Amino acid sequence: MTAPIIITADLGKSDQAWANGLRRAHFPPERNFVDAHITLFHHLPPSHLPEIKSRLAGLVKDYPAPVAYLSDVMLFDKAVAFSVDSSELLAMRDQLAKAFYGLLTPQDQATPKLHITIQNKVEPPVAKALHAHLYAAFRPRPLAISGLSAHYYRGGPWEHIARWSFRG
Repeated sequence: MTAPIIITADLGKSDQAWANGLRRAHFPPERNFVDAHITLFHHLPPSHLPEIKSRLAGLVKDYPAPVAYLSDVMLFDKAVAFSVDSSELLAMRDQLAKAFYGLLTPQDQATPKLHITIQNKVEPPVAKALHAHLYAAFRPRPLAISGLSAHYYRGGPWEHIARWSFRG
C-alpha cells in the first residue's frame, strides 16, 4: 500500500537551520525523523499524486513567497511549537483545500493553526520547562517561507516526493 501524502511549507535557509537546531536540542532523538516544517495537509490520498504535483507547481509559480511571522510560543500538553501567522499562506492553503474538496480527512478540512513543532511527545513538565525558557526570550519576528513540499508518510521518516520554490 502506498502511504498518504503530507504537504508542508518549507522554511527559508537560515530559519530552517535555526528551527532544525532547536529540534535537535529538544525533540526526542528517537522521534526526530524530519526537518522543521509547517504542515498544511496531513493526509492526502496517494492516488491523486499527479493532481497534487500539478496544483502545487501551479500555485508556487503564480505567487511570491508568502509573508509570515513567528508570533508566539505555544505549549501543548507534551509539546512546544512556534505559532506562525501568515494570512497569505493560509489563503494558498485554502485554495488547495477547495481544489482537494472530497479528498480531505476531517483534520485537513479544518483551517490549521500554523506552527513549527520544536518538541513533541515528552512529559508535560519537560514541555512546560522548555516553553518557559523559549517564551522568556521570544520576540515576534519575520519568518521566511521558501516553498512547498510533498512527502509520503510512512510512520517514521517521511519519503520526500518533490519540492516547489516560490517565484522570486
